[in-house]
Amino acid sequence: MNSNNPYNPTLVALDTPDLGHALKLAKSLADKVGGMKLGMEFFNANGPQGVKQIVDLGMPVFIDLKLSDIPNTVAAGIRALLPLEPFMLNIHILGGRQMMQAAVAAINEAETLGYTRPMLIGVTIVTSMEDADMQELGMNRTASEQVIHLAKLAQDCGLDGVVCSSHEIADIKAACGAEFKTIVPGIRPKGVAAHDQKRVMTPAEAINQGADYLVIGRAITQAEKPETMANDIWQSVRYADL
Repeated sequence: MNSNNPYNPTLVALDTPDLGHALKLAKSLADKVGGMKLGMEFFNANGPQGVKQIVDLGMPVFIDLKLSDIPNTVAAGIRALLPLEPFMLNIHILGGRQMMQAAVAAINEAETLGYTRPMLIGVTIVTSMEDADMQELGMNRTASEQVIHLAKLAQDCGLDGVVCSSHEIADIKAACGAEFKTIVPGIRPKGVAAHDQKRVMTPAEAINQGADYLVIGRAITQAEKPETMANDIWQSVRYADL
């Protein structure tokens, strides 16, 4: 990224059940970030109607529900989300090839149904996990090795990209190509606590690794001045490779 590329890669995680608070944050941050991420906490409290109120503000919305079930159920779940016009949806890659292929088929129905096709992103290994967690689950690969393996599988099934930690971005781009999207949580500006995240980088470091989108929640939403923090992050990544 450089100053000639105006797109803002920051997606703010509105992880709150309070719709009023989420709307207030979204409105105040609208011109300082690239979009909003709505996960299970928000969705379970406010449902599709709450999502629509955020979408109606005119910002791109990533619906982060990490769908994982039998293929037919996941495909039906995706079709049910299409009327909300998200720009991105995600599923768990560990749901397997058949589930991913069914999800891709459902996403590809979007334009036929009169909706813009969202990006379909696969969740690899969540950034709160590390090598010891892999071993406990009976996986012989390290966390990073498992992420690369899952990314290649997701690409083979037709997904547009993956959720990964900043530490796997470069290897994923090398394995899957520059156009394969990397959506990166676990982003912490300097001086901000890591909380429950274990594989983290600063925004500028992640962009320099090749991240396409940065998912940032508490570092912005719990800052003393969220608008200032969001703007500082934007300024830091605009010139990250200069």
